[in-house]
Amino acid sequence: MTENASGILPGTVRVRVAPSPTGDPHVGTAYMALFNLAFARNVGGRFLLRIEDTDRARFREDSEQQLYDMLHWLGLQWDEGPDIGGPCEPYRQSERLETYRPFVEQLIEQGNAYRCWCTPERLTQMREAQQKAKRPTGYDRLCYGKTAEQRATLPGFSEIPVVRMLVPKDAPIRFTDLIRGEVNAPMPDDQVILKADGFPTYHLAVVVDDHLMGITHVVRGEEWISSTPKHLLLYRWLGLDEPVFAHMPLLRNTDKSKISKRKNPAARLTWFAEQGYLPQALINFLALLGYPPIITTDDEGVVTEREMMTFEEFAERFDWSKVSSAGPIFDLKKLDWLNGTYIRELDRETFIDAIIPFCVRDEVFAEAPQGADREKLAAIAELIQTRLVLLSEAPGYVRPFFTAAADLQIADDARAQLKDGAAEVLTATIAALEPVDEWTTENIESAIRAAVIDGLELKPKVAFTPIRSAVSGVRISPPLFESMEILGRDETLTRLALLRDTL
Repeated sequence: MTENASGILPGTVRVRVAPSPTGDPHVGTAYMALFNLAFARNVGGRFLLRIEDTDRARFREDSEQQLYDMLHWLGLQWDEGPDIGGPCEPYRQSERLETYRPFVEQLIEQGNAYRCWCTPERLTQMREAQQKAKRPTGYDRLCYGKTAEQRATLPGFSEIPVVRMLVPKDAPIRFTDLIRGEVNAPMPDDQVILKADGFPTYHLAVVVDDHLMGITHVVRGEEWISSTPKHLLLYRWLGLDEPVFAHMPLLRNTDKSKISKRKNPAARLTWFAEQGYLPQALINFLALLGYPPIITTDDEGVVTEREMMTFEEFAERFDWSKVSSAGPIFDLKKLDWLNGTYIRELDRETFIDAIIPFCVRDEVFAEAPQGADREKLAAIAELIQTRLVLLSEAPGYVRPFFTAAADLQIADDARAQLKDGAAEVLTATIAALEPVDEWTTENIESAIRAAVIDGLELKPKVAFTPIRSAVSGVRISPPLFESMEILGRDETLTRLALLRDTL
């Protein structure tokens, strides 16, 4: 095989994800990127990142960098893009404006497009009239076949025109989809393809860019099904090869509504990093939203279903025939389960490094602990790793160990559990612990049980509640006796005495 002028090998599968930098990255972008990348890796293809920034009214300058950061966080690496270049540069639509003009002129010359001078106000009135008359909404072609001078004599004239497609009555409304088979789509109207500001609309730019960048498979959300006939018309009018289409099902809330950033914070991709989800858990979860678990059968015919999978496993077994067309429910309980499982599988040092940023963010300590403090954090990590669902839960467990006794606040729910006799329990505990020579978990537990459970004849829950409140300041804490060993004798006795003296 030989490369073409753009350096693209013929027959190479090329896919892309093309987000708009109009706000915080949407989790749907990661969902689409994951399936595009898995397919590309499965067949030895190329995965492109293109920035579709023609919507200047909603453009946000920091959005593009956020997108890079979050996709890198997830480990979804592209082969070509604005930040790394490639044979089809530039990869930002705003830098490709002159690329689109010849295609627009070709469409106009062929009679497939025309200029429209209608003002926004006139278009609004037109739509309102159509709705009032209960007619389908769509452009009424007032400008079609007219020159600027002819149109200027009519109401609602704007000197700077847009360009519209001239959609025939026999426009294609059927196409074949990799996931859905034969699809019927609604008849399009005369869509604007070039705006008054000189920027192309999505519909023209996506067709031109996908062609020039050699995109062989367009994998996108099902909300674009209704636009596909417009794109097919443009491909055919311009004499371009049509790509294969695959429309992924939309991610949905538990009420079946489309997941959106306005209604659900989990629609923001940054939210998952902020909450303390591991990238491998989120990748696994997104894969399961559109793809079945790994099914294996042993020598005895026993079938096992495994939901946990790496990206490499997902890509290796990727098959479009297995991608579901049903809208998946974005069930955070499933993601929480996966995340907790992945957290428990981290080696200890990786786990420590993972929770430190959250502890710094929540001001448990000012910077990453070193030396003895790192050793203390390692001991704490051993107690809490199996308890976490989210990494953001770690500061609540770690904070009491890095807070001076005088600064430790007893949480309201912990104080509310203190019953009559709590002071007596604390006094007995102090007396039992003071003579303990070797400060180990076993010796601490043995001394407390002898003095409080046996000596005061109390049930463990009643006996340990005031001790836990004094030591940790919270109602739910890491294992009590292990925590006391980490804190040390002097700190533990000081905390016990401080709470006792307030009762």
